Amino acid sequence: MTTKLSKSIITVLLGAFSLMFLTPLVWMVSSALKFEKDVMRFPIQWIPEKINVIYNFKSVWMGRVPFYDFYWNSLKVAIITTVITLLISSMSAYALTKLRFRGRHMIFLAMLSFMIIPDQATLIPRFLIIRWLGLYDTHAAIILMSMFSIYFTFLLRQFMSDISDEYLEAARIDGAGHLRTFFSIMIPLCRPVLATVAIIKFIWTWNDYQNPLIFLLSKKLYTIPLGITLFRDDYTNNYAIMMMAALSAIIPLLAIFIIMQKQVINGIALGGVKG
Repeated sequence: MTTKLSKSIITVLLGAFSLMFLTPLVWMVSSALKFEKDVMRFPIQWIPEKINVIYNFKSVWMGRVPFYDFYWNSLKVAIITTVITLLISSMSAYALTKLRFRGRHMIFLAMLSFMIIPDQATLIPRFLIIRWLGLYDTHAAIILMSMFSIYFTFLLRQFMSDISDEYLEAARIDGAGHLRTFFSIMIPLCRPVLATVAIIKFIWTWNDYQNPLIFLLSKKLYTIPLGITLFRDDYTNNYAIMMMAALSAIIPLLAIFIIMQKQVINGIALGGVKG
């Protein structure tokens, strides 16, 4: 009886905390549907009496700020970066776990040592390299800097290290080379962790503010995080339109989480990702 009561109390407390964390999201959705004069009304009208969703939607997608361009830019950068990251990190992890060559452990330790260096410490060298390559103010610069990930290589290596070498030996007996073994054997076995990496990488790239801010100059190339700042400048006093823009910006992330929430939760537990 005591155990059931304790579980009930914990459940109620966790439910209350969940509602507390969901309150800003609910307020954002409610504000995106309202007239501007009703946004700051107190007490808060969670369900608006009058809905202005059509005007707010048109102001975001067909207004002065080209929101559809920001959306397309973010989708392009996030999808391309995610696909290339999956390929490079998985091949690197395969080489570090299943190929036997001198110095592979030293290479892995060297990679881990670079993880302690914050991104901000490498901004100036990266900026100089991007300028030297002639990629400044292009999406290629963002993709190039984001497609290599030591963290995801480490995550995939730890997963691949638990896969038995007998699968690879059987493929080798059948005459398969490393490339065929990688794509036909290793990739199917790593689908859960690859899904986790893809989801987390997409979310990180979609929300990235620092790299586009430093390496993009043209407004037509802006991604969603930079585009939201233009809405803040143009609609400073219109919170309804700003909330509609913010709601539109997080729709892909909400869709990914709802559809693949099991992989997201497993990824957080597997990788110890915070924030």
